Amino acid sequence: MSAARSAKAAGPQLRSFENPEALARGVAQWLLGAVRERGGTCAVCLSGGSTPRRLYEVLAVPPVVTRFPWDDAHWFWGDERFVPPDHPDSNFRMVDEALLSVAPIPRENIHPVPTEGLSLADAAAAYAAVLKNFYGEDRLDPLRPLFDVTLLGLGEDGHTASLFPGDPALDENERWVVGVERPGSEPRITLTYPALDSSRTVAFLVTGARKREVLARALAGDPQLPATRIRPIGDIVWFADRAAAPV
Repeated sequence: MSAARSAKAAGPQLRSFENPEALARGVAQWLLGAVRERGGTCAVCLSGGSTPRRLYEVLAVPPVVTRFPWDDAHWFWGDERFVPPDHPDSNFRMVDEALLSVAPIPRENIHPVPTEGLSLADAAAAYAAVLKNFYGEDRLDPLRPLFDVTLLGLGEDGHTASLFPGDPALDENERWVVGVERPGSEPRITLTYPALDSSRTVAFLVTGARKREVLARALAGDPQLPATRIRPIGDIVWFADRAAAPV
């Protein structure tokens, strides 16, 4: 993976909302439309963190919950902290509380990252096997994306999923999933660029004034930011509230 990785030449789409609540409701309607338009089996890759939680809550209540084709949607994670699924920091736990345990989602359609009873490396390999089993192949075909929709966040340092500035995971070209160990924080498991790029649509969710500067850099295509180096098969859409959106 070259440091020259950048956003598509056509430029990113930015859709702004008055506040985080309006963003959550707007993205819920957008996601509903994307999944219904796709039709049939649809794979959605979820983001952790605080920003998307309200989106997941909106998906789980009327009017969206009664219109969403739950039986057709399969749910995956872009990254996960290497903690038990009931841990307060678990991305699975957050999504489960906000959406998965509330909406009528078949449990076999939920594909969490394994975080117990395995080493970090073995857990990453196990999740790669889950993705490959769902995809039906060991190698990604540019004409057939792994995910229909991938939701991502944006850190103040420009990271997305658990792809952090300077981390060796940024240069991974073959493996779909890797472990990430960073000083001062719990280990993580993250999808790599090859897996995240295998998406029909990547949607970034960004809120708060503290993200305004880094969002401006991302929209300008700053190649130093891991988030900017996402280059999906399809489109990138940036959803931001007014506080985060550049003037």
